[in-house]
Amino acid sequence: MIQDNPQWAEELVRIAEILAKTGLPAAIKWGAEVFTYNGKNVVSYGGFKNFVSIWFYNGVFLSDPYKVLVTASEGKTKSLRQWRFTSIDQIDEAKILEYVREAVEVEKKGLKLAPEKHQPVEIPEPLATALASDPDLQSAFAGLTSGKQKEYCLYVAEAKQEATKLSRVEKIAPMILQGVGLHDKYKKNC
Repeated sequence: MIQDNPQWAEELVRIAEILAKTGLPAAIKWGAEVFTYNGKNVVSYGGFKNFVSIWFYNGVFLSDPYKVLVTASEGKTKSLRQWRFTSIDQIDEAKILEYVREAVEVEKKGLKLAPEKHQPVEIPEPLATALASDPDLQSAFAGLTSGKQKEYCLYVAEAKQEATKLSRVEKIAPMILQGVGLHDKYKKNC
């Protein structure tokens, strides 16, 4: 569990104590304690290599008066925002509780980011070649949902070297033929 990181033991205990004061119910999701409001994820925390973090699932809507929130992964993370700490001295209970109260208000208002419109993804050349040369593979790929097709296309396209792209196509071909998505084995465990 990301809340068992010994490097940040003192900080994690302190954050857990503060979040327990919110009165929000907690559940274990994705290997972390997540605090919820009416079944909606509000806030969680964990220790990483270079920092301890509290994250707000709909943090994009928070006013962030102390300018402490950051996007976890620029260009990919849409709604979630993190507050990072590198020492216990930076953990301010009053400020954290202020942010959590605002995050609960966001949930009460039902604020959500609108889903992005589906953007078609170009099939990378090595995958397109494999599909063109194998009618069964092409048929199986066409039978996948657009989301699964996109996962496979991005997986191949993100490789920098041509050899890596080709090895990824070889790796995913059996999965495509089985009609499964690239990340299905992880999705079933959530």
